[in-house]
Amino acid sequence: MSEPADTAPRTDIVAVLSDGSKVKVRLPRMRACNEKDGKGKICAGHLKRWYFFGEAVKEKYGPDAEIYRCEHCRTLYLPNPGETPRSGTLAY
Repeated sequence: MSEPADTAPRTDIVAVLSDGSKVKVRLPRMRACNEKDGKGKICAGHLKRWYFFGEAVKEKYGPDAEIYRCEHCRTLYLPNPGETPRSGTLAY
């Protein structure tokens, strides 16, 4: 018999902080959360830029880190390394 898919190790989670928050890396142009709940449904909450993060995030990623957080499940996302950082001033 094969193992159910739910027991396979999660490869998309980069870290779990001391407060229990999961940290993932955003996919290119990602705007909605892809975290699954206990039933296997996708959260689909909007990812918002998060400026006022706690000490656990500051210790791991620095005080000026570009962090996004899901508005529903509170999963944290790091920016995609292939995209231009959005931390600077907008220039048109």
